Amino acid sequence: MVVQDRRGGGTVAVAMACGTGLAVGLLTSGCSQEGAAADDQEPAGRAAPAAAEVRDSADALVRAGSATVRTSMETASGGTRVAIRGTGGYDFATSTGRLRVVLPDPAGRPSGGHQPITEILAPGALFMKNRGAGVPADKWVRVATASLADGNLVTGGATDPLAAAELLRGAREVTYQGEEWLDGVRVRHYRGTTDIGAAAAAASPRTAPALIAAGNGFTTDEVPFDVYLDEAGRLRKVRQWFRFANGAPKGASVTSTTELSGFGTKVAVQLPDERDIYAGKIASPTP
Repeated sequence: MVVQDRRGGGTVAVAMACGTGLAVGLLTSGCSQEGAAADDQEPAGRAAPAAAEVRDSADALVRAGSATVRTSMETASGGTRVAIRGTGGYDFATSTGRLRVVLPDPAGRPSGGHQPITEILAPGALFMKNRGAGVPADKWVRVATASLADGNLVTGGATDPLAAAELLRGAREVTYQGEEWLDGVRVRHYRGTTDIGAAAAAASPRTAPALIAAGNGFTTDEVPFDVYLDEAGRLRKVRQWFRFANGAPKGASVTSTTELSGFGTKVAVQLPDERDIYAGKIASPTP
């Protein structure tokens, strides 16, 4: 991850993915959660402590098998908030998924002439097509997620849904915010923080290496979150705030949101053939 501090203008540019080319602008502001209360506060009428239910949401997703996915990665620069958005599906049994990621133009419009990037998420790897920056249009770029400073929690412009859920295994200081309706489904809203190191220690072997790497990529191991669970304990929506130092007093933050629905929907993910992987040099973006 390449971070450049433009001290005169008050903004920072983060060239993510160590040269994968997904560059975003960030406002140098901190990210805080208000209203935090005691850990494991129980929602009214429910036996399970709040934190325990949040920690178990990854297991509920694995039991669900698969889901359709919507993602957004929000940043801010110069007072303007923009988002990288993705749609697709994810198979929790195989830890694989396919997303279509749309990059905004500098004015913040979601299409902006950029060719959408196709991403395939797999255990230990991120594959990207239409990467640009000298990569042939018919080739894929492969990145080992454990080699990335953030374990690909924000690098690819979309957080791997299983990684987002497994990150909650380190949940603490969780408070129950009440019941809400989300896309026609009644959900329980929780708020708290999760510890990256604790999550890595409790994660499945498929996700642990990425979370271990992520422990070295952020200013703090504490990640604030808002999470929404349905009656089956499945993750319907999670918003997580990641903070970078960037030489600024309060650092810079990235807000990642993952929304899941259509559980049980068939998701077919085929990994690229080796001959379709680009082996040449990847140009680094200019912040």
